[in-house]
Amino acid sequence: MNTTSEQDRDTASPRIRPPLLFLGCLILGLVLDRVLLPPFALPETAWVRWVAGGGLIFLGIAVFAAGLWNFSRAGTPVPGNRPARALVTTGIHGLSRNPIYVGMFLLYTGIGLAARSSWILILVLSIAVIMRYAVVAREEAYLERRFGGAYRDYKVRVRRWL
Repeated sequence: MNTTSEQDRDTASPRIRPPLLFLGCLILGLVLDRVLLPPFALPETAWVRWVAGGGLIFLGIAVFAAGLWNFSRAGTPVPGNRPARALVTTGIHGLSRNPIYVGMFLLYTGIGLAARSSWILILVLSIAVIMRYAVVAREEAYLERRFGGAYRDYKVRVRRWL
């Protein structure tokens, strides 16, 4: 006899795992910078790019960690291929519906600046499109199925990114 309900098996089923997308684009950007000429030059002044890049890296890690901590406190898993146990709407999730992804974007962009990689910065646009349509759209549809009106109310109150 199967006692697991359909709701306990349903997941967002993302088409791609976000950490792998960011890592893949990071590696691709670094390779393109070495193989092809960068399409535009970033400032050579080391302190400028390290301050800007380092600041974004630090902020990205902080936002990412706050999102993870919020999920952990609520007892809900982070990976989109596991069923959500709770709708997290407080803390950093009261500012952004996707703070973990915002943290990843900040971290990625900071690395691009610190590494002086124009290709990494160009690829952030591709990541944004892929994230929006292959990951976030599926997650939002899943959360609406799972939490109904509570999630729709949350979407009205809190922006997707910032």
